[in-house]
Parts: sequence; C-alpha cells; structure tokens
Amino acid sequence: MAFPAIPDFSLRLTRPYDPHSKEDRFGATPKPGRRVDAIESTRSRLLTDSTRVMWNRRLARTSFAISIALAFGIAASTCAAAGTGTLLTGKAAMGDWTNDTPGVRRRITVQDLPPPGSNALAINLPRVARRPADARLQVPPGFKVNLYADGFRDPRFLLTAPNGDIFVVESRANRIKVLRDTKGSGRPDVAETFVEQGLNKPFGIAFYPPGNDPQYLYVANTDGIIRFPYRNGDLKARGPAQQLAAHLSPGALLRGGGHWTRDIVFSPDGKKMYVSIGSRSNVSDKAAEENRARIFEFNPDGTGQKVYAWGIRNAVGIAFRPGTNELWMSTNERDEIGEDLPPDYISSVRPGGFYGWPWFYIGNHPDPRHKGKHPELAAKVIVPDVLVAAHSATLNLCFYTGDQFPSEYKGDIFATFHGSWNRMKRTGYKVVRVPFDRSTGKARGEYEDFITGFVTPEGKVWGRPVGITVAKDGSILLSEDGNGTIWRVSSGR
Repeated sequence: MAFPAIPDFSLRLTRPYDPHSKEDRFGATPKPGRRVDAIESTRSRLLTDSTRVMWNRRLARTSFAISIALAFGIAASTCAAAGTGTLLTGKAAMGDWTNDTPGVRRRITVQDLPPPGSNALAINLPRVARRPADARLQVPPGFKVNLYADGFRDPRFLLTAPNGDIFVVESRANRIKVLRDTKGSGRPDVAETFVEQGLNKPFGIAFYPPGNDPQYLYVANTDGIIRFPYRNGDLKARGPAQQLAAHLSPGALLRGGGHWTRDIVFSPDGKKMYVSIGSRSNVSDKAAEENRARIFEFNPDGTGQKVYAWGIRNAVGIAFRPGTNELWMSTNERDEIGEDLPPDYISSVRPGGFYGWPWFYIGNHPDPRHKGKHPELAAKVIVPDVLVAAHSATLNLCFYTGDQFPSEYKGDIFATFHGSWNRMKRTGYKVVRVPFDRSTGKARGEYEDFITGFVTPEGKVWGRPVGITVAKDGSILLSEDGNGTIWRVSSGR
C-alpha cells in the first residue's frame, strides 16, 4: 500500500496556539474558572492590549443581555422543531438543538459550505446542570428509553463483552468498571471495579482476539497501549497491566497536550491493531504535531507501527463495519472559521488517505490560516462520507449488530454528539443514526436524530452523550458525562 508523502512538520511556522479540544476540556461539568480561561486564551491570541478593554466591555454587555433573555425565556429558537421524517438540507440542516426531534434527517453537502470567516469569540460553554427530576429523553415511536445506571465519574467509553457484561471506562477517575444484569431486568445488579492500576487517562478498550473467546482486554491510555489478561466472565483483572511497544504522544485532560483520547480496534481477522490519536492543537503545523492527527496501524503486540490515514484532526471513535474490512471514524474538525464551518464528519477510512488537516478541510478547501501551503496536496484530500453540523463534537460510534430493533436498523451507525462549546447557537447533545442504502451498501450521506432531550426547554444542558454500545440483548446503551449516567434504549416493536 503506497502512502502519500507526509510533509515534514518540523519546518512549519504558524501563530502560537493554546491547544483546545471539543471533547476534552469540557467533558464533564465545567469547573470554576474554566469559562474565563477559555475566553481569555482565545481573546489573547486575537486582541491587542489596546482593544482588550473594549472587548471586555462588549462581552460583558453581551453576557448580561443573554442572561436577561434567558431569564425571560426568550432565548429559544425562533422556528419550531421540524416534524418526524423531515429532511433538512443546506443551511436548515445546520440548525441548533431547538430543531432536534427523533426522526428528523439532515443532509449537508460540500456545496452547502459557507465561506470561511471567524467565530473565535463565540464561547458558549454548556454549564452542565443537574439532571432535572422530570427530564425525559425522546426516542422515535416504538422505542423506549430508561435509566440503566448512574453515579459514574466521566463514563467516557462503553464496550459489551462476549458474555454480555458491560465495561465502563471512567477516564478521569483512571478506572474501568464492569456491570452485569443477572436478572434480565434491563438494569445491572452487579457492579465491580475491573481495574484502577496502570491507567493514564484511558479511553478506548477492545477485546483480543476478536470473537467469543478473548484472552486480553486492551486499553488505550493517552500515552500508549496496555493490556490485561482476561477470560469471559472476569469481574477483576487477572493480572497487572502489560505494557506494549505502542507508545503514543500523550495528551492532557485540560490544556497543553491537546486531544487526549485514543481509541483502539482490531481488524476482523485479528492480525492488525488500529489506534486513533488527535491533534495537539487546533490548526498548527509545527513540529509538535508530528505523529498526531492520524490513525496508526500496529501488530497486536504493539510493533510494526505505520500510518494508516492522516490529516484527521481528531478521530475520537473508530470501528470496523461488520462483515467488511472497512474502518470507520467519527471526527471532530477544527474551530474558529465560522459557526457552520467546517462540518464534523463520520466516514469510512481509506488506507493511506489524507483528510486535509491542518491545511485543507472537507476536500480541497484551504484553511485561510495556511493559505498557499502545500498546493500539491489539494487534489488528494478525501471528502468524508457523511458531514454533520459544525461543532457538534461527534465522539463515539457503533454499528447496530443486534436483532431487537426493526430490520431497517441492522448495520446502521449510531453516534454520540457531545455538543458544542464555541457556537452561539448550541448544537449537538444527542445521539444520531447514520443509515446505509441497502441497494448500494453505501452511507446515504445523511444522519437522523435518534435520541434527544439532553437540553431542557429553557436551554440548560444536563447531558453530554459520549459512550455507546450494543448490548447482547440488542438494546443500545449510551453514557453521558455531564451527570455520569448510562441509558438503555429498547424496541417494543
């Protein structure tokens, strides 16, 4: 397999950048001072000392006006939510959370992209509220959603074991738990800590070898891959962590190290291991970005590292499409060039493919901050399969492999949208379905709201979806890290 020439990052010069991430800095309830830090780090890059006072006054007036608007309940969208089954296209597909309804479909194409601008000052952090007692998630007709488990600290990743146990990665707690429903009640009655040693901001986990009799649980720490001996039904790790040869450029949970999550999957035949790693910055091409913004291929023992695909700002979730050798990804794109630009995306991964970051986005569109750089790469940029609303922060994804849902859902993708933090009109905070065309086997290029309701009618965010897995009984489990809960979606059809 021939890979395109990867430019030398060591000679690039760009303006200084304080790394930030859609899925790391604001993963849980924001801590005091984080909004101030985020605004100040953005403004300090853009404003001179002589204009900073003016912007402080403007921002203060804007914040006051927004607060008054919220108090009087007039911050809601001016247009009603679209009805179930509606297909929104173009600008209408780039709306906000007030348009979200289960069954609403959205299609965004390359032709819909607006010209680049700037929304660098659009800091609109979701100050996560306590889950209201009357909070109700919405799902399509024929489905129901119930609380599965709660009390977690940052439940970032879910994985179903061959025997039906549910593994929960609590990234900030450096802990992995196991849940078991022995009574078939739809809620676990056994919860054990599988391991809390040897972990360093863990995220993705995978059983190896693939199939019904795994021997190891692999864990993607932020700085490398480890594994624990495992047999079906284990509630505790059988031994200490085994460090593999796969070392990764580490990230930081808050600032300085860029995107910190690493996902991990194995090829269906078990011969190769794939690990995604996000960029260190928003759009820098300095030497610090070497070995970042890529998906790597390894041997299962961590040797034989190769670049499988590159120019991918942050492929938070990766998964193989069942019955194929197609690797798919859920990717956070860059910030600060517009409210609706560039779209995040869900896409198949072409071996050796280049997806544009940091010089181009969504095809050969040049990033204005790198204008004129690498014209030889413009024609090589791959356009992703499914574009989703900018700043949605699409995180994990899974393919529906169960039998409980109606047959038309079989093989489709479900993905979690963590939600925006830098868009004046919030978007995301939901779970979507990405359908495939059964006649062509290709993604239709659209996505459909599946689970909504993580934002109250008053605009308060109480849930930020992140982890997702198909349970052994065919239901779907999803986690949200705002209030540390896991929900179960089942079908009554």
